[in-house]
Amino acid sequence: MPDGGGYSSVQKALPQALQAGLQRGRGAVSNHTPRFERAVVEAFDDGWASLTEDMPSLRTTLTREAAKSALTYNDSPDLGFDRSINPYRGCEHGCVYCYARPSHAYLGLSPGLDFETRLMFKPDLPEILARELSRPGYLVKPVALGSNTDPYQPVERTEGLTRRVLEVLERFAHPVTIVTKSAGVLRDADILARMAQRNLVRVCLSITTLDAKLARAMEPRAASPLRRLEAVRALSAQGIPVAVLAAPMIPGINDTELERILEASARAGATSAGYVLLRLPLELRQIFEEWLTVHYPERAARVLALVRQTRGGKLYDARFGQRQKGEGPYAELLAQRFALAIRRLGLDRREGGTSRLDCSQFNPRADSRQLELL
Repeated sequence: MPDGGGYSSVQKALPQALQAGLQRGRGAVSNHTPRFERAVVEAFDDGWASLTEDMPSLRTTLTREAAKSALTYNDSPDLGFDRSINPYRGCEHGCVYCYARPSHAYLGLSPGLDFETRLMFKPDLPEILARELSRPGYLVKPVALGSNTDPYQPVERTEGLTRRVLEVLERFAHPVTIVTKSAGVLRDADILARMAQRNLVRVCLSITTLDAKLARAMEPRAASPLRRLEAVRALSAQGIPVAVLAAPMIPGINDTELERILEASARAGATSAGYVLLRLPLELRQIFEEWLTVHYPERAARVLALVRQTRGGKLYDARFGQRQKGEGPYAELLAQRFALAIRRLGLDRREGGTSRLDCSQFNPRADSRQLELL
């Protein structure tokens, strides 16, 4: 859909196929051709109500991916880390707002329903990570686990890749931060508690809303808001530092909940917090617009108008320093509300921050296989 200044009549009259194509437990309402493909596939009404028939249910498929490296490096000034690990590509949580969706186009897959149903996993990732940490000259800094897709999405229950990665990081005494919106992180509380005693870990729980109905619509297979708050409480009780991310804040959808999310998180034991304004890069603009039209048709125009106010009249501004927080009166007010809330709730403490994790304990010779080189 064009990134214009208004909500066009074409957008108001989205095909009934979007409604009929809704998949139970899925976030996106379409599966448009990825941007790198030369052939574009479009739905066509053959006169037999083919566009209004229910789509067959989509099952999650898992494909093995041969990983060349475990660590991915970045030099973005907007991020608080310079390296990350992602055990999975794609994410079954199906969050309609996920900024990682466009990355699926690099695999020749759609950032829409493909992103949440056709997943890739890297079974040899822990072994590759151990080799990289053992290399001479490796300089240790905290690594972000799950910076692109959630390391505790449902397939982790059977694959256990994230746990194996944590076992390697614990063995090497390598500091790590984890971002998730899953209560599944509690399955690894034993490892996390041991690492927390050595100041080697920080867990960030993403809590986007306290409204269970809204959560089911925009992040259908993620843990409920209540379960995420319970995870904050359980981790905190075991001495594991927990931050909460009210992210993303979506104008006209969940922005009024900002203070309530932070208050509930502070009561549960979180010690710090952050937020991010809605980001809509590349195909995500169309995916989000379609979702709005289907789930919130009466306020879609208003929501998109507010988003444009924060992005210089567009739906997205990719400039460093702008893409996370936006600009303009609305974005400034949101920033002020957040700053006042975390100060009042004591969530502006930094003792659990990434920069405070201990890098001095790192042991590059932790893997006994290093002796084979002698």
